[in-house]
Formats: sequence, C-alpha cells, structure tokens
Amino acid sequence: METMQALYTRRSVRKFQNKSVPMELIEEAVKAAMFAPSAKNQQPWEFIIIDKREILDEIPAFSPYAGMVKEASAGVLICFNKKYETAEGFFPQDLGAATQNLLLALHEEGLGAVWTGVYPREDRMTGFIKLFNLPENVIPYSFTVVGYPEKESEKTDRFKKERIHYNKW
Repeated sequence: METMQALYTRRSVRKFQNKSVPMELIEEAVKAAMFAPSAKNQQPWEFIIIDKREILDEIPAFSPYAGMVKEASAGVLICFNKKYETAEGFFPQDLGAATQNLLLALHEEGLGAVWTGVYPREDRMTGFIKLFNLPENVIPYSFTVVGYPEKESEKTDRFKKERIHYNKW
C-alpha cells in the first residue's frame, strides 16, 4: 500500500469479524510504532499486546468508549515510561505519533483498528494501571482495539481547503 493511499483510506473500525489476528501481524505493527518520531529521539514508549479474551472483556468497565473490544481479537496498550524521558513534557506528541504509526501499519496488514483515548482521563488511566499492574513510572496513554473489519469502510473525503491558511491567518 502506498503511503498516501494508507493515509486516505484508514478509518476507525468498531465492528469486527470473529477471527483471530496472527500475533506476527500485531508485532510487526508495534515495530512500526517504534519507528515514530519522538522529541530528542527519547522513544519513551512501552507496549502491551493483549489477546486473552478474559482481559479484553474487562476493559469496557473502566474505558467506556472501548466496548467494541468485546468483539475484537486483540488490543495494544501504549504507555509512557518516565525513565526514558529526556525531553520533558513531550510524551503526548511522541506517543500520539507512535499510535498513528500503529494504526497505519495495522491498516497496511488489512486489519481494522480504533484508537480509544486513555490519557489524560484519570478513571481510564487508573483502570489500565490496575488491570495490568503497571509500575509507578509507567502511564497508560492509548488503547488500540484490533481485529479483522466486519466490512470495508466507506470512502470519505475529509479535505477542507477553507482550513488552509498561507503565511498568515
């Protein structure tokens, strides 16, 4: 898949087939996430791949917009590890870029995914911290639900020329 095609065709997927995703595909997407840019190349991320049904089914109890995980076959939790921080305060941008790389790589593999927000919502963060027994220096940032899409996403055009400004507002 060409880069521009991936960017124009990736959509959030919330309905999934009852079909497991090979771990190699998820690992390859996580590898792509690790190639995201980060401030001062700090790479402050950690990844938890979840494919155990009993764990996935617990997540909507504290992450209300992740209900579709009950139909999906996997999820990826991206966390910020404070011990890798060398550019203070930039981890949201770093982990946002990693999450986007993850989404694009999953799309490339023919998988569907949706980014569900975790950080900075305290209730969601606390839920993930408890469920995964995260150390004090690790902050959950995003949770991506992964599976084979139930159907192909509709094509949409999101381009809005009126939102482009040149040289000044």
